[in-house]
Amino acid sequence: MKREGGNIGELMISGICLLAMTVVMLAYLDSAGLIHQKTQVSQIARKYILRMETVGMLTESDRAALGNELEAVGVTELRFDGTTVLQVDYGEAIVLQIQGKLGNGYEFTEKRVSTAKH
Repeated sequence: MKREGGNIGELMISGICLLAMTVVMLAYLDSAGLIHQKTQVSQIARKYILRMETVGMLTESDRAALGNELEAVGVTELRFDGTTVLQVDYGEAIVLQIQGKLGNGYEFTEKRVSTAKH
């Protein structure tokens, strides 16, 4: 029997496809991680806007605790511009606005608005 010569092209195509699938999977995992971090930020923001409803503002101790929780999630360059830090009366609007960066520099803004119920 005569031995048939292999075709290196078939092996190369399989290798390229495998490499492309690996790149797509790594990109997906990176995106899924960012989505998970943003979901955690949203849940933390919800927790603190509910606290702000009962107090009428973001207190200094709550602000420090909020900052610690967000940093634990991986938020960097944290800012609270536009957040209600002065006491408001019953029924007035309160705002919690969180800005920062997630992962490799993806900027985000989480804004929650409610009314004071204290």
